Amino acid sequence: MDNKHIKEGLVQIKVPEFDKVSAKAPVFYNPAMELNRDLSILALQKFQMDLGEEITICDAFGGSGIRGIRYAREISGVSQVVVNDISSLAVQFAKENADLNDVQNLEIYQNDANLVLRERRGEFDVVDIDPFGTPSYFVDSVANSLKADSMLCLTATDTSALCGTYKEPCIRKYNAVPLKTEYCHENGIRILAGFAALTFAKYKKSVVIKFSHSSEHYMRLYLQVEKGAKESDESLKNVGFIIHCRKCLFRKPVNGLAPHIPDKCPECGEKTQVGGPMWLGEIQDADFIEGMIGLAEEKDINTEKKALKLLNRCLEESNMPATFYDLHVVCKKLKISAPSIVDVMESLEAENYLVSRTHYNPTAIKTNAPLNKIEEVIKILLALD
Repeated sequence: MDNKHIKEGLVQIKVPEFDKVSAKAPVFYNPAMELNRDLSILALQKFQMDLGEEITICDAFGGSGIRGIRYAREISGVSQVVVNDISSLAVQFAKENADLNDVQNLEIYQNDANLVLRERRGEFDVVDIDPFGTPSYFVDSVANSLKADSMLCLTATDTSALCGTYKEPCIRKYNAVPLKTEYCHENGIRILAGFAALTFAKYKKSVVIKFSHSSEHYMRLYLQVEKGAKESDESLKNVGFIIHCRKCLFRKPVNGLAPHIPDKCPECGEKTQVGGPMWLGEIQDADFIEGMIGLAEEKDINTEKKALKLLNRCLEESNMPATFYDLHVVCKKLKISAPSIVDVMESLEAENYLVSRTHYNPTAIKTNAPLNKIEEVIKILLALD
């Protein structure tokens, strides 16, 4: 087997060469996930600083060890990192790479991720679940394992299920019906967050979403975990459904697990579609993201430009309502060309509506303006041209 050496952040690792990263071959190093790892370092450093004490981290799907080794080397205030993988070959490389980088505060395990989490219940301040495919098989064990004031980092690469391309797998894995709409990636993140919230509630634990993003082929959530039945009950008030009309683009979030949902669109009378249950509360924490932005300027990360662009866009859309409007989709419905997105935003702001860009889609806006107001603004702008 041929090996190659890779430098990322402050570490250098040795990995086996494979023709292609896939579920059929052991995944040791995926260069497409470098941004994910860089953002994780910023998020966990911010979490550690907020906690104000040393933290222990579990990387449950360690692969080559790159993520865990970077956590140990690049995050201040880390007392121990546990790297686990079920593959004996992955564990072999993780051990060699730990030695290569002279990492002392690292433990390496070869076990099923669920077993490690349950056997070491209450030991970790941070658990990182970054599998190839769905994380749904492991969320219950994390919910059982994590203590109060801890953090879960959660990645899903099965975006086709979460976004509604394949409906049945989403129902099967996340107990939710997806919506294949122009804002399907946001729906996917909200379904993943809702699934986590409902799973944690079984253990009288609640989640607060500190940061989330959808990038390339994956979705990523950073969830702070709190304990208490009352807090869990309150948290679940953020779970509900989204009604969507394909004909007129009307959409509306409806909170609750058994709400009354009209089957006809209140705007045009067409039959509506329903997605959920999903998280309808905030999915970006402005203060947390601002802290990450500050750290990005201090840390040595290769993807700094990309990371800052994403973080600033997520900061911009924090505190905005659920879902967004793709102006090209709105204009296609109106059978007119799309005006400048900046002009639309400025016109809405002039009428005192909240409006922002979104990292999900470069031609979309988030706003509390109703759809008919957006359409009115677009028509006025086109008439002025």
